[in-house]
Amino acid sequence: METSKQIISELRQALLKWEGYKPPVSGQRGQLGLGPLESVFPNGVFPKGSVHELVCASSEQAAASGGFVSGMLSLLMPPGGVCVWIGRDRRLFAPALSPFGVLPHQVIFIDLLNDKDILWVMEEALKCPGLTAVVCELRDMDFRQSRRFQLAVEHSRVTGFVLRNAAAKPGSTACAARWQVSSLPSAELDGLPGTGFIRWQVELLKVRNGQTGRWILEWQEGQFVPVSEIVVQEERQVG
Repeated sequence: METSKQIISELRQALLKWEGYKPPVSGQRGQLGLGPLESVFPNGVFPKGSVHELVCASSEQAAASGGFVSGMLSLLMPPGGVCVWIGRDRRLFAPALSPFGVLPHQVIFIDLLNDKDILWVMEEALKCPGLTAVVCELRDMDFRQSRRFQLAVEHSRVTGFVLRNAAAKPGSTACAARWQVSSLPSAELDGLPGTGFIRWQVELLKVRNGQTGRWILEWQEGQFVPVSEIVVQEERQVG
């Protein structure tokens, strides 16, 4: 019985490595900087080298997701790192990335007209190991295409973010995690409205071999700071 449990445990750890969930180096946690949110991932480590899906049911959620991803890029990119941001109409104002610690020249913006072209460019960019991350804005994505993305990053170790217009039922994808981000009013500082830190409600809807949950996070001095943890649901495995 113990031998069988050991074999199953070793197989699970091997699968996690293939899916981008690297165990921390001995004596180090290797955390990205997401506070309690990070602990829900397997091994307590944010999965780099994987594709993350952010579902956006409205333009407000799309804007909030873009801000949240900008903070992620700040934590992911080393000095001199570069990422690609693929969109349709360039709603993102490049200098607005600076408060998140991302300089405009670190981001290569590519504007395209339809999902077919965006999907192709996204897949090709994810294959480039010289990039730290790739972000794309899509109307829709099926399981087959998400699987192609995941296969690409397993070789390049690039981290991908798909901001997806999913007002309807999003369906199944091969992404490592599915998020939904909404903006929240900032807390007043010294009684002055509109002067507080940027604040989001961040919900992890699905995560492979981890836990789902919902948190309120603020962006303070170059890092995510938890305001509260609303609820953490039961452990679930999502294929």
